[in-house]
Amino acid sequence: MSLFTGKTLMITGGTGSFGNAVLNRFLATDIGEIRVFSRDEKKQDDMRHEFQAKMPEASEKIKFYIGDVRDLASVKNAMHGVDYIFHAAALKQVPSCEFFPIEAVKTNVLGTDNVLTAAIDEGVKTVICLSTDKAAYPVNAMGTSKAMMEKVIVAKSRTTTKTKICCTRYGNVMCSRGSVIPLWIDQIRNGQPITVTEPSMTRFIMSLEEAVDLVLFAFEHGENGDILVQKAPACTIQTQAEAVCELFGGDKKDIRIIGIRHGEKMFETLLTNEECAHAIDMGNFYRVPCDKRGLNYDKYFTLGNVERNPLTEFNSNNTRLLTVEEVKEKIDSLQYIKDELAKDAK
Repeated sequence: MSLFTGKTLMITGGTGSFGNAVLNRFLATDIGEIRVFSRDEKKQDDMRHEFQAKMPEASEKIKFYIGDVRDLASVKNAMHGVDYIFHAAALKQVPSCEFFPIEAVKTNVLGTDNVLTAAIDEGVKTVICLSTDKAAYPVNAMGTSKAMMEKVIVAKSRTTTKTKICCTRYGNVMCSRGSVIPLWIDQIRNGQPITVTEPSMTRFIMSLEEAVDLVLFAFEHGENGDILVQKAPACTIQTQAEAVCELFGGDKKDIRIIGIRHGEKMFETLLTNEECAHAIDMGNFYRVPCDKRGLNYDKYFTLGNVERNPLTEFNSNNTRLLTVEEVKEKIDSLQYIKDELAKDAK
């Protein structure tokens, strides 16, 4: 963690699952200060007590700031002296964004613009923004707002050389707040049917630790305006539900299909065919560089690039699909699952 020695890191939307994962990873290191910025004082108070109890020697490094990314002034007030920012604040639930699309725009698009404007004004060195696979070929309001967020990030990166601005894009984070696995566990414990939208639907899956790893990879290796993507595996929703049943003693015959919800896709895309034209393969990750060309279109009639990257669209149907056993192994490695299984063992 030498890059963060004595530095101040700010996490927007810091009381969420990602913010908690960052605190668990960073608090015991030599980082100077972590600022948790969010609008929910109850969640901040809960987080304060939790880390005071489990990491009392390091909890003084956490500073809490009440504010909203929709309000530029409140963002700037929290940003004095900040070295780095992980921008995680967002409206993420697909159905709720379908019903309230303007709210998604206010937080995901305008809120991101506020964070980046304030960061540039305050001389922040690096900002890593968190996006989603739903931003690639978006069909719902959440994905569309995140796609616009990415456009804001890339456009803003062209206006500064002192603040590095990068974006990470990833799939479903298992056991994060509002995700489906905790719901299935509750349904099994309560003797209720395990509800599945569409069995053949595929989704990229990753852990919170892998989400943090992707952000740190972007922090170290990303260049201004980059979008970075992890080569994540995927599975069908049916496979994931069966894996949870086997781990928690559910009956697969109790899996009930309820149909696709508002705005859902059958599969998700992490790298579009158009992005593949200039994406760079970095082993476990793809890097999509910012298009640095300007608005002088005249030269495009005479100049072009005939070479094209051989990569093609990277989606949850053409990546490696995990088996039930592989999904079980991946889920069983999560701390959340270990804690829940320990409850059942008592």
